[in-house]
Amino acid sequence: MNQPNIIYTRVDNRLVHGQVGNIWATFVNTNLLVVVDDEAANDPIQQQLMKMTADAVGVEIRFFSVEKTIKVIHNASASQKIFLVAKTPRIIRRLVDGDVPIRECNIGNMHFSEGKKVFHEQHVYVDQEDIDDIEYLKSKGLHVFIQMTPNSASINV
Repeated sequence: MNQPNIIYTRVDNRLVHGQVGNIWATFVNTNLLVVVDDEAANDPIQQQLMKMTADAVGVEIRFFSVEKTIKVIHNASASQKIFLVAKTPRIIRRLVDGDVPIRECNIGNMHFSEGKKVFHEQHVYVDQEDIDDIEYLKSKGLHVFIQMTPNSASINV
């Protein structure tokens, strides 16, 4: 089984947008964005919008469900510098449980919704499930941190 070259993993409930596509993708020098989201994997309109952002910065983009990611990630070429992006820590947890070799996870934007509270005084809103998933990731040896942009402070959680 190949070891995929996963160079960055980010939780961002917006998935691929200007900040992830233009700033983060360039900063980490990726050549492949992998959107891990069951809904987006089956929504051509979402895919088209995110592809425009990826095309603008010259990176490839794929849209996979969680299960497909687990199934195919080890087939990646060594030349693919993979940037994984998912909406929630739960998805990253599922990937880790599926033996996807993730070493660290950047917690980016997680918007406010009913039942969520601010986390580490950042613009990250979590509920107990999110906290449990973050703690689980840490227990599996992942370095988990909050960082909105490459120029902003990184806060270990």
